[in-house]
Amino acid sequence: MAALPFRPTPFFANKNRAFWRLQVVGWGGAMVLRALSSLANGQPLSGLALVLIATITGFSISLILAVAFRLLIGKRPFVTWAVTGVAVPIAVSLYAFIDGWVIALYRPDASVGFAQLFVGVFYLDATLLGAWSALYYAINYFLQVEEQNDQLIRLENQATAAQLAMLRYQLNPHFLFNTLNSISTLVLLKQTGPANAMLSRLSSFLRYTLIHEPGGRVSMDQEVETLKLYLDIERMRFEERLRTDFRIDPASGPALVPSLLLQPLVENAIKYAVALQESGAEITIASQLIGSNLRITVSDTGPGLPASGGGNRVSGVTFDGGEQVSTGVGLGNIRDRLAQAYGANHMFDIFEPAEGGFAVMIEIPFEARPVAAPSITAS
Repeated sequence: MAALPFRPTPFFANKNRAFWRLQVVGWGGAMVLRALSSLANGQPLSGLALVLIATITGFSISLILAVAFRLLIGKRPFVTWAVTGVAVPIAVSLYAFIDGWVIALYRPDASVGFAQLFVGVFYLDATLLGAWSALYYAINYFLQVEEQNDQLIRLENQATAAQLAMLRYQLNPHFLFNTLNSISTLVLLKQTGPANAMLSRLSSFLRYTLIHEPGGRVSMDQEVETLKLYLDIERMRFEERLRTDFRIDPASGPALVPSLLLQPLVENAIKYAVALQESGAEITIASQLIGSNLRITVSDTGPGLPASGGGNRVSGVTFDGGEQVSTGVGLGNIRDRLAQAYGANHMFDIFEPAEGGFAVMIEIPFEARPVAAPSITAS
């Protein structure tokens, strides 16, 4: 037997349908209460006709009020409440007049005059229409606030996505310039084989950047595979001077991370550790789960932080003293991307390991892409 997915629909998703449902339920409930009250007071069953007529009258008058309120709700508050304060008493008076007139027709021999009947039903009719009007405004103002909140959330999400896109797009030209410059050098040296190999790896890497959205997230395993594409390109430049060590805990493989998070960290290590030392350097990429967080560490065996505070190696990163060194694309870009994606719920730390060199440690909440439940098909 096929199982149909059930997706609950918000009650006010269709405002027109919700209005009619509330109308029917509300006035139907009022009719039932008045009918029970009439029977409890010993009124004959024929008196239920009066209850039915009164309910239809109230239902009809509330529809007229709904049209008026719909026009008033978008006006200035003074106009809305002033006109409402006049419209509701008029509607109640009309409701009470019709109720009193119908009762007078039903009981022509009653000793009670029309004026007394009018006053007698006025309080009940005022309670019904007053409560109806208050609920109408309350529900519609609530829906307006919800719509404004939803719009604000959409605008904030769009702004965040735009900021993430801007930060991500800073990386590609930066990396592309360095790679094309290396390819140009290889061509000038007539090393066509290495140049073609580097172009092939570059195309694979750029294909990945086009497939994934700038603000999207990928698994740690995917990010490592992409990083290896980048390292294959850089290894064409530095050969044995560039050494890497991946220490990826299998449990951290499914963890979601911002796309192209590791590439600028490794690029920073290549620029300031591998390129500046004749013997090159080793870059270690490690990841592990620490409680409910994913910890990523990228370290190298380079010269570490200069005594001046790091120079351009830590561009855009603010130290404890408040001084911000440079504003170029680098670690500051990663810091801004993490702030956009996780707010205060992340850690970004720069330090010198005890054995020397330079390290960047990132901690973000562990999230894994949910596995889709298997669909149930008809047997």
